[in-house]
Amino acid sequence: MAFNYDYYLRTDKMPTLWCWGCGDGVILKAMIRAFAKLGWDKNDICVVSGIGCSGRFSSYLDCNTVHTTHGRTVAYATGIKLAHPEKHVVVVAGDGDGLAIGGNHTIHGCRRNIDLNFVLVNNFIYGLTNSQVSPTTPQGYWAVTQQYGNIDPTFDPAELAKGAGATFIGRESVAEAQKLERLFVKGFEHKGFSFFDIHSNCHVNFGRKNKLGTAKANLDWIEGNLMAKAKWDKMSSEEQHEARKSGKFPRGILWHVEEPEYCDLYDTVIEKAGGKK
Repeated sequence: MAFNYDYYLRTDKMPTLWCWGCGDGVILKAMIRAFAKLGWDKNDICVVSGIGCSGRFSSYLDCNTVHTTHGRTVAYATGIKLAHPEKHVVVVAGDGDGLAIGGNHTIHGCRRNIDLNFVLVNNFIYGLTNSQVSPTTPQGYWAVTQQYGNIDPTFDPAELAKGAGATFIGRESVAEAQKLERLFVKGFEHKGFSFFDIHSNCHVNFGRKNKLGTAKANLDWIEGNLMAKAKWDKMSSEEQHEARKSGKFPRGILWHVEEPEYCDLYDTVIEKAGGKK
């Protein structure tokens, strides 16, 4: 029997407004399948999204949802999680939303190790607002704000998250939907800040000006830039550095450790404060 997505969807909002072939739909379906596999009731889930194409996740999911201001997803989600630590809070943000204007909030969410699931929809461009360069736009690639080729060095979001203190970090692409679903299941189960760098296609506003003008061409390019973590780990640090400079990255579960979670630590503060009264 085919999987029924309707329980987690606002079916009256279908079809989506995303462009034909957009990877956001694959991410949405993989998230829903992970929710179902974990047995999460939709009333126990809160999805927080920001501004950009990924902002529509909160419109399409039939659970508790908050559509926030640009770059402030983690700030809102932190407040929600502290107020309702028993709930499952998922943040969805684009590479511009989550790493540029929202970069400060993202690194401090990682640093606190609060139990949030941060899904970075990384399509290497500001897709909704017509192709401005983002922190993950590869060097040399076209954007309306870098029409002679991007000269900015690019972030490795996973390394940024690791350096900031996230305790679960994974990377996959929308070309591998089953792997993406399994990654979500593992990360959603983790208690702590889970960071997912999901490489997605924007063949309309990134691809067409960079000779990747179809969804397949954009996806083939994405897949060509990812390699298995086991292969990556065999490379020297110098080789890894050069690979990142050329836009190559490892995929899979990249980092997973257990550390004290922020809501639990906050409970100890409440207990101590209560004992002084």
